[in-house]
Amino acid sequence: ARHIVEVDGKRGLFRGLTPRLISSTLSTITRGSVKKAFPLEDMEHVSNKDDVKTSLRKVVRETSHEMMMQCVSRVVSHPLHVISMRCMVQFVGREVKYSGVFRAIGRIFKEEGILGFFVGLVPHILGDVIFLWCCNLLAHFINTYAVDDNFSQASVIRSYTKFVMGIAVSMLTYPFLLVGDLMAVNNCGLRAGLPPYAPVFASWIHCWRYLSAQGQLFRGSSLLFRRASIPAASFPID
Repeated sequence: ARHIVEVDGKRGLFRGLTPRLISSTLSTITRGSVKKAFPLEDMEHVSNKDDVKTSLRKVVRETSHEMMMQCVSRVVSHPLHVISMRCMVQFVGREVKYSGVFRAIGRIFKEEGILGFFVGLVPHILGDVIFLWCCNLLAHFINTYAVDDNFSQASVIRSYTKFVMGIAVSMLTYPFLLVGDLMAVNNCGLRAGLPPYAPVFASWIHCWRYLSAQGQLFRGSSLLFRRASIPAASFPID
């Protein structure tokens, strides 16, 4: 952050903000619309161990509904996410190719077609789906088997279980986010997405394998620490 401020000033910290806000807004609106169009019937709260099958069925149904909303909202908002990522990585090459939302939309459509708006979508969706199922199922099993209903603070503990599981699972699914974001800028004409800064990947699986081979699948996941990496150009590309 300090380096960005030194080069671009404080304004540089807000590169890609506009498309990011539009993306988040579209995601929220889409989730609300899908929820209204396909409402989920309420089920009574079940926490007794004698009703494990019933409670598990409830979790599966709720997670499936949440997954549907998340997938639809991700598809709708992803084009703006791609634009936001490209606006940010322009910092590397001091470029202005994507200087506005409408200009960026026109450029991507002209150069890459409709598919250009959805690069990196698959790993993002996979990460979202894995996150939802792991988080909800882990929270369910912990609340069912590890938290006793007779304990006075059981309801309080259960209210935090899903939050804690979300933090833990988000670390495990981080590589999907990283690969999706790298694919969003890969070979798009910006220096940050081309050699020597990054290889040209044939697919997101190629990108995943490349990062895995270099031990870089979790780069950027820490707020305080970073991995010291060798420049990409020195690595052989399969």
